[in-house]
Amino acid sequence: MSIMYNEAGVNIDAGNELVKRLKKKLPKIGGFGGLFPILGTKYNLVSSTDGVGTKLKLAFTFNKHDTVGIDLVAMNVNDIVCVGARPLFFLDYFACGKLDVEQAERVIEGIAKGCELSDSQLIGGETAEMPGFYKDGEYDLAGFSVGIVEKGKEINGSKIKSGNVVIGLPSSGPHSNGYSLIRKIFSDDELKKYSKRLLAPTKIYVKEILSAIKKFNSSIQNIVGITHITGGSFYDKISRILPQKKDIRVVIEKKSWKVPEIFKIIQTKGNVPETDIYRTLNMGIGMILIVCSEAASKIEKFFKGAKVIGYVKKGERGVELV
Repeated sequence: MSIMYNEAGVNIDAGNELVKRLKKKLPKIGGFGGLFPILGTKYNLVSSTDGVGTKLKLAFTFNKHDTVGIDLVAMNVNDIVCVGARPLFFLDYFACGKLDVEQAERVIEGIAKGCELSDSQLIGGETAEMPGFYKDGEYDLAGFSVGIVEKGKEINGSKIKSGNVVIGLPSSGPHSNGYSLIRKIFSDDELKKYSKRLLAPTKIYVKEILSAIKKFNSSIQNIVGITHITGGSFYDKISRILPQKKDIRVVIEKKSWKVPEIFKIIQTKGNVPETDIYRTLNMGIGMILIVCSEAASKIEKFFKGAKVIGYVKKGERGVELV
């Protein structure tokens, strides 16, 4: 029997429909980071908010709380850097039924570490104790990041065109997406067996991507699109940055990189259909850059472990995996 993400309780289409409806009323939402112009200056503020999702269930099960804070920061700052912005500061929200001080301290130490890895500052947060709302020993996390980018230097995908090259940056594991599916597929013993790989914190790409932008976008924009491969994965996240009025199509070549073993185990054990697995998990690619062909080779070499994984062609707007 095949197991699909919606059977694990997550409906990506419903989430996309909500965003589609909200954009009719709030046309500026829907990107990786929300832009807010600072009046009288040449800068935009860029904001993002996100959580860790049901990966937290594994943290509870295995009493490992020192890395989920890194996940929390990563899910926000990796979105902000997609528009070329530098993260400035971070706020967290920690909610629980009964506060376990040592547990919360480990979580917040992870958040501080994530801020260090992204060159941003943890400037505050909120701890909410709500008896009866959460199970003993469990909590939820939300994060809020604000960054900055010079006006006119945003990377928004508008310059993506046929002939561009797609470069993939390696992930450190499933990151913080698809865990409802993973938990449905694996038994408790299997979760324990693979816990180290499943709890590996989300890679933070901020420093290396900002360095690449400084090097390759100083005079002309060679990096024309950046996407964080999270919920919706290759299909939805790449489509998000494609220009609305251009007939261009991104082709991802699945054999162009080596898919880490943990993803193959998940797919095989759950008999997950090919389309669904590439719409749920990052399959070893955590971030994607769309770049001008002339600079593609140099940009690929700039990032450790990067691979050319596809290209942009003329055609119906969207994404296809071959």
